[in-house]
Amino acid sequence: MADKQEKKKVDEEWKKKAKEEAEKADQEAITPEAASEAVADTQAAAAEGAPHFEPSFQMLVTNFAMEALISMGAMENPSTKKTEVNLDHAKYAIDMLQIIAEKTKGNLTDQEKKAIEGTLYDLRMRYLQTG
Repeated sequence: MADKQEKKKVDEEWKKKAKEEAEKADQEAITPEAASEAVADTQAAAAEGAPHFEPSFQMLVTNFAMEALISMGAMENPSTKKTEVNLDHAKYAIDMLQIIAEKTKGNLTDQEKKAIEGTLYDLRMRYLQTG
């Protein structure tokens, strides 16, 4: 019985935290500028010895979006400091985001749904323009 109560307490805390994160998440698609800012913020935090960002659905979407943008040459690769084009890899990152969207369907907040749909649309349009 205590295990069920503890699990329920943990689940409720997780749901509350997820809701708070969703409320803070950006409603717009991930743009190269926003992705560049995220990379710069992460690098600055790492240089200062600060802890990494908390995992969230928005960070998951941002990571795949950044990967796609870097692969399309829309952003500089932070590791090599070069602009590179690898459309096969960009397609892979976009397809992974699509899988996430499909597998989470019905479980996202309106804000999360708008973010992933907007990001997918933006990435696909950029992919078509690049290819």
